[in-house]
Amino acid sequence: MTAKQPIIRIENVTKIFNRSVTAVDDVSLDIAEGEFFALLGPSGCGKTTLLRMIAGFENPTTGRIMVDGQDMDGVDPNHRPVNMVFQSYAVFPHMTVAKNVAYGLKVTGISAGEIRKLVPEALELVKLSGFEHRMPHQLSGGQQQRVALARALVKKPSVLLLDEPLSALDAKLREAMQIELVNLQKSVGITFIIVTHSQSEALSVANRIAVMKDGQVKQVAGPLELYERPNSRFCADFIGKINQLEAEVAGVDGQHLVADVTGIGQARIPWEGPARGKITLAIRPEKLELSLQEPDHDRIKFLSRVTNVVYYGSTCQVFLAKPSGEPLMAEIRNRESDTATSILIGSDIWVSWKADDTLVLTD
Repeated sequence: MTAKQPIIRIENVTKIFNRSVTAVDDVSLDIAEGEFFALLGPSGCGKTTLLRMIAGFENPTTGRIMVDGQDMDGVDPNHRPVNMVFQSYAVFPHMTVAKNVAYGLKVTGISAGEIRKLVPEALELVKLSGFEHRMPHQLSGGQQQRVALARALVKKPSVLLLDEPLSALDAKLREAMQIELVNLQKSVGITFIIVTHSQSEALSVANRIAVMKDGQVKQVAGPLELYERPNSRFCADFIGKINQLEAEVAGVDGQHLVADVTGIGQARIPWEGPARGKITLAIRPEKLELSLQEPDHDRIKFLSRVTNVVYYGSTCQVFLAKPSGEPLMAEIRNRESDTATSILIGSDIWVSWKADDTLVLTD
């Protein structure tokens, strides 16, 4: 059976501005039909430029972009089977909700009868039925974002492009809209590609994520793999919080790496593949356990000093100093009402974790 063609194929795409600024550097990606895909990275990494090239607002300097098997070279944005939702919503302030949603259909020559059918369907998708005659100033930020989504979806694109669509919303509404976006994508069944600098947003909405830095894709993976098995120091540090420990390879023992960890001592860590010289061991803060009594011998452990405790309601972040002075951070759940006050700043406490939870980063 022939493998299914990806809905988006990006082949060796580079974008150079002003003959000297490389915004996107030899990027190749396949994005499947029906996938919720995220382009994630810090400001200036090239993610928005890549999205704009898919939309047709920028042209690649080299390489090509295929949408649904068709080369997009020379195809204007309004003739591509994609639609884009912008960070600023771009809702027309002088038009009602219904007229905003209908605008794109009207300018492409869709009949009035068809528009009267399609607009209510799009508004129902985004839970705005009954808002047809409202003006944008009568809507909340979240409702305006839904109008922008409805206006994009009413044209039934093959791919919906989302450029930082939730960044203007407050934290609580942003979390609610993330769930709504996921449910909306499942209900319409088309490919969504979202650009975001928020790690939590990408992890919560996307099936797969491409992490970008300096115009290049550093890793493409699902949320679980990206968080638990990042392939580099950059990805490990960018996706969530992480402790990084400098170490040096002392040897390989079967399927274990023996490492001399600065300020801690020797540790045996599950590992397959070559490794030598200086490496970085990484451990997520929630994998660390704190105890007053020395832990079992099968754990990596050392005695540390508490330097600060920050209370976040459901969790506490406990800042620690290794014997050699380098800082670490543990995140613990507040199972008891006095968790935060039971760990005293300046006290000594055992820090430990399972060897299996250690990430070995050689890049």
